[in-house]
Order: sequence, then C-alpha cells, then structure tokens
Amino acid sequence: MGRLVRKPTAPDLDLQVDGIEGVLQPGVAGIPGPAGEPGDDFLGRMIKYVPAEIIGFLMIINALLDQALRSGGKAATMAGVPVTGIATGALVFACILTPIFCWYIRQEGDAWVVNAIVSTIALPFWAYLMGAVAFADRRDGNLAVILVLTFTVLSGFIAPRARRRKRRDKRETSPKEMPRLVGAAS
Repeated sequence: MGRLVRKPTAPDLDLQVDGIEGVLQPGVAGIPGPAGEPGDDFLGRMIKYVPAEIIGFLMIINALLDQALRSGGKAATMAGVPVTGIATGALVFACILTPIFCWYIRQEGDAWVVNAIVSTIALPFWAYLMGAVAFADRRDGNLAVILVLTFTVLSGFIAPRARRRKRRDKRETSPKEMPRLVGAAS
C-alpha cells in the first residue's frame, strides 16, 4: 500500500496468445476473464487525500507564528514583516509544496496527479481547522469542522481512472512470413 491513492487497473482483455487477440471474449462461454486491480476504496481515498506531512510542516511553523502573535498582539512582526503576512506566505508555500511532495513520493500505479490536486485543495481547509495564523481574523472552529468533514467525505468520491495494462510486444513476423512446415503441400 502506497502513501498516495492507487489507480485501479483495467482487466487485460487480450488473452496474450498470438493470432487470437480479439477473437475470444473473456468471460463468455465459460472462459474466465482476466481480473484487474480495484485500486483504493472510498475510505482509503479519503485518508490518503489528507496531506498529513505538509500539515505537520505547517503546524510547526504555525506554532511559532502563533506564539509571536500572542506575545506581540495583532501588530506583531518578525524581522519587520507582519506575522500574519509570514503566516499567509507559509500557507501559500505549503500549497506549492504539496504537489511537489506528491510527485516526489509517487510509485508505479499511484494516481499522483489526482492526489496532488485534491490534497492541494484540502490543505487550506485543514489549515483553517488547525487555527492557522493566516486565518486568525476569520477563524470559526465550528465552521472549520463542518468544512473539513464535508470536504473530506466528498474527496472520497474522487476516484482516479483505471490505468490500462501495458501490452506485450507482438512478434514481428506476419502470417505471410511464417516458415513453411517440412513436407507441407504448396
């Protein structure tokens, strides 16, 4: 199980026998059909779309900024820059970092692009819930819970499309170039 949402794999409809591709229909007349991989289920997608590592990164920065905001009030600054401006910059940086992180940890079969998009959209919701300093003037804990729960449940419905299996290379010989059997009539 990877950290990112896995794409389902479409069943291989070719029986991979040279010369009869497309002739037999798998699953018809007692011929078993090839099975695909289902990918992640609803609950798995809901969990994997949460950008936990980036949220952790943002929580550490937010704790430092929150401490500065509490000790210095709304006019608090760090190196002459308002703390709320630094918090907004940190949130924007985390939103930029999220798809890069998804790309960096991807594995074969991961739907990293879908994961990156959904996780990047989810990050501000989670930042709002955890009380990010960037939202200090507009924070409402009850609204934050409603927004995160709603987004998280809805994100479970976002399923990546199935990936097709790679076909094996076909032989380069055509029927006209097939060698003749010894003793065959011409």
